[in-house]
Amino acid sequence: MSEDSEKEDYSDRTISDEDESDEDMFMKFVSEDFHRCALLTADSFGDPFFPRTTQILLEYQLGRWVPRLREPRDLYGVSSSGPLSPTRWPYHCEVIDEKVQHIDWTPSCPEPMYIPTGLETEPLYPDSKEDTVVYLAEDAYKEPCFVYSRVGGNRTPLKQPVDYRDNTLMFEARFESGNLQKVVKVAEYEYQLTVRPDLFTNKHTQWYYFQVTNMRAGIVYRFTIVNFTKPASLYSRGMRPLFYSEKEAKAHHIGWQRIGDQIKYYRNNPGQDGRHYFSLTWTFQFPHNKDTCYFAHCYPYTYTNLQEYLSGINNDPVRSKFCKIRVLCHTLARNMVYILTITTPLKNSDSRKRKAVILTARVHPGETNSSWIMKGFLDYILGNSSDAQLLRDTFVFKVVPMLNPDGVIVGNYRCSLAGRDLNRNYTSLLKESFPSVWYTRNMVHRLMEKREVILYCDLHGHSRKENIFMYGCDGSDRSKTLYLQQRIFPLMLSKNCPDKFSFSACKFNVQKSKEGTGRVVMWKMGIRNSFTMEATFCGSTLGNKRGTHFSTKDLESMGYHFCDSLLDYCDPDRTKYYRCLKELEEMERHITLEKVFEDSDTPVIHITLDLESSSRGSDSSESIDSLTDLLKLTSQKKHLKTKKERNSTTASHQNAREGQEVYDRGHLLQRHKQSNSDVKDTRPNEPGDYMVDYFRRQLPNQGLV
Repeated sequence: MSEDSEKEDYSDRTISDEDESDEDMFMKFVSEDFHRCALLTADSFGDPFFPRTTQILLEYQLGRWVPRLREPRDLYGVSSSGPLSPTRWPYHCEVIDEKVQHIDWTPSCPEPMYIPTGLETEPLYPDSKEDTVVYLAEDAYKEPCFVYSRVGGNRTPLKQPVDYRDNTLMFEARFESGNLQKVVKVAEYEYQLTVRPDLFTNKHTQWYYFQVTNMRAGIVYRFTIVNFTKPASLYSRGMRPLFYSEKEAKAHHIGWQRIGDQIKYYRNNPGQDGRHYFSLTWTFQFPHNKDTCYFAHCYPYTYTNLQEYLSGINNDPVRSKFCKIRVLCHTLARNMVYILTITTPLKNSDSRKRKAVILTARVHPGETNSSWIMKGFLDYILGNSSDAQLLRDTFVFKVVPMLNPDGVIVGNYRCSLAGRDLNRNYTSLLKESFPSVWYTRNMVHRLMEKREVILYCDLHGHSRKENIFMYGCDGSDRSKTLYLQQRIFPLMLSKNCPDKFSFSACKFNVQKSKEGTGRVVMWKMGIRNSFTMEATFCGSTLGNKRGTHFSTKDLESMGYHFCDSLLDYCDPDRTKYYRCLKELEEMERHITLEKVFEDSDTPVIHITLDLESSSRGSDSSESIDSLTDLLKLTSQKKHLKTKKERNSTTASHQNAREGQEVYDRGHLLQRHKQSNSDVKDTRPNEPGDYMVDYFRRQLPNQGLV
């Protein structure tokens, strides 16, 4: 049963002491768990008004019995009374019994990126029958497509062609999210690795995650992955592989850390099919003998990690009151896709007044950084801070934390078990092939019939760019106001975390190849603020974090900054909103002017008059004094606890510029009304002398970060 079959109900289903009467004393004999959800079934009554059925439950609310339909049995994906739902694999996948677990840890200092020395080598490995194959996973190619799933997959032992008594490293990747296809020992301490393409495809080789044992400390080992397909990589820009040691975790409580020397990403010889492949090579010395270690492309976050996290929420008597965990649908392998509804339960008011915010993640299973951002968001929104309470009181959050659990389980980078990219199939009608995106789109459609959705954000990882940024949609075909409004939230986000989020890296367009993405489909459905948030696999080029890798805590902090920016965006005091809107107008004007100057020999005075009468010009009589003034204002922002406190915090700034703000805001409101009513802009052009004087001023920096 899916989420779209569920009738939304945020009424308070608890019974207070003051509502309890003497004639209801028998309720004291009912168990607490049963008491909270239902007290009687309809067939318990002899009244012929009620049909004899167990599918109608009677709840005691505010002094009377209220009938409702029983929830479908599989609607609850996490239960406090039983174990987690077992993980299902394609039947032919071999899975080891060992459960891989890692501790959470944050380095005391940011980990620097790798600086090339110019002496890095580029190993090339011609095929040789004399080389020793030390690991080979043949199970991936037993079927051309997905057939059926099984709990635990196929546990047939995989023979190791080497003896544990020698010094050969032992490799393993037959665990959740693991990915390694083949390992060849090419020298005493040198290994050639091949990662497995996404199941039922022959491409998407980016994600790797594997175990290494039987090592010797102090020896320089070289690892080379030889079948990457992307010409550009963050490994060429200083990114280091991730390493985890079980002995380090146990003895020193040290988790995942960035390691490696002589790191090089380069094009190697073409493969047998004529395609060019790329290699990643690095050297490393293990800290301990006979340790159990792991290498990974990014911080792993598995389906089991998610289930354990959701189980913790479900078992928490506080958080479970305002976070309802349901099953959106089941995947091809019959794994559960969870959906969370987060809001403060209402007792007697209409919940339709609350606007909705939608977040999704892990449509691409190898982009694990998106799960860490999602975890940070959930940690904050389910916390006990005043801002979190305010957000829950104001909005209804619909959250799908893992859209592609099948791909996550088997260690895919991009695709589901259908062998397709789910984020290109939001327009598909094939519910059976792409259930998670089909049901997500349907859930959003039903939600929009009940309430306004002010923001949709799909979390992703990016393999070629640094920092964190957003992709939005271009509203220029509708109106200039909408065109700028869609940029306000990303701009606010860049000001709240200037050392991580880059507004200058954001793009706002709709390419034909992206029309099947969640971002574009939700935008076309009517959600004005529809974004994809991209988080680098590497680190930052901004502020104090410049030249360092992002840790899991850095990624989690983006969840908090998202919430903080949402409060700014929806603050009843619109000062920050309109200031950002004015700044965007200035930026757009300067970009337009630069393009005109580059492409035209027209005199300046003619260009300025044309710009002022165009649809992209500014309606305000004066521009913002400078970016410095705005940045000074935002740098003094304090975390607002309530609406009253947030209004009082910005009141001083508003009073200081009261005359100017009233004038500017009047123009902006007028423009907003004209845009929404599709009234053509009939304002007169500014005087030419003013524009000539404007061009004599120094243009501020276009970038915000």
